[in-house]
Amino acid sequence: MRPHSHDAADRVDAAMESSAEGLRTLWVSLLVLGATAAAQAVIAALSGSVALLGDTVHNVADALTAVPLAVAFLLGRRAANRSYTYGYGRAEDLAGVAVVLAVAASSLVAGWTAARRLLDPQPVGHLWAVAAAALAGCVGNEWVARYRIATGRRIGSAALVADGLHARTDGLTSLAVLLGAGGSALGWRYADPVVGLLITVAILGVLRGTVREVGRRLMDAVDPALLDAAERELAAVDGVRGVGAVRMRWIGHALRAEADVVVDGTLTVVAGHQVAEAAERALIRAVPRLLAATVHIDHAPAGAT
Repeated sequence: MRPHSHDAADRVDAAMESSAEGLRTLWVSLLVLGATAAAQAVIAALSGSVALLGDTVHNVADALTAVPLAVAFLLGRRAANRSYTYGYGRAEDLAGVAVVLAVAASSLVAGWTAARRLLDPQPVGHLWAVAAAALAGCVGNEWVARYRIATGRRIGSAALVADGLHARTDGLTSLAVLLGAGGSALGWRYADPVVGLLITVAILGVLRGTVREVGRRLMDAVDPALLDAAERELAAVDGVRGVGAVRMRWIGHALRAEADVVVDGTLTVVAGHQVAEAAERALIRAVPRLLAATVHIDHAPAGAT
């Protein structure tokens, strides 16, 4: 006698395909953001705008977050073994920590540069070029944001969605550079460093949200609505007389679940196992991105109706 397969191959193949799609999205967005940041860096050097420099630094950091995420997706495709029995999906959570560190570093650089220029204001040249670079940053980041968010939601990657929302916020901060250019054009010499500080505050706001999202994933938090859907589906399975504890956790961009169900105590082992299989199939149907579920069978007390 040996445990038999529950035909998980299709679900594993789907997980591999989603990782490949995530990798494509990361490399394309890296190229777009890299080109945008390079153009902004040239104009920032020519114009002396610290607001544009701060936005450029943040865009570079945002582009580089694709690297740890890509490494995580590659690791997540490796098969489970006797050391990593659940596979390598947790690498995606570690990549989220790298994203947090990158955002924090960009906020420090942008804030220090803006504060130094506030104490020693310098004229900003090439204002039309600064405005054009700001618009380029906004368009580039918004395109990347839409691309990352769409892919992240399709494959179930919270890290990719969060990185997309990060890019969208970067696009909004790029628009703030226009205010600095406008203020400089009107003769207010403090406009550029003040906007640089405002961008730093915006980056800190992104950092706060990113820390919360990554922290929830590290603590195995899931949407309670997923548990509600799972419990409803389990209760509707033929042969299930009660539903006990249901637990879920994310491993990378796939979910795993454990559930306790109560069956008739007079069932044979084979019949009870069939109920467990039906319960597992119901869970996988009900919960998006659920890769596997372990169903524990308990029996009702003798004589219970």
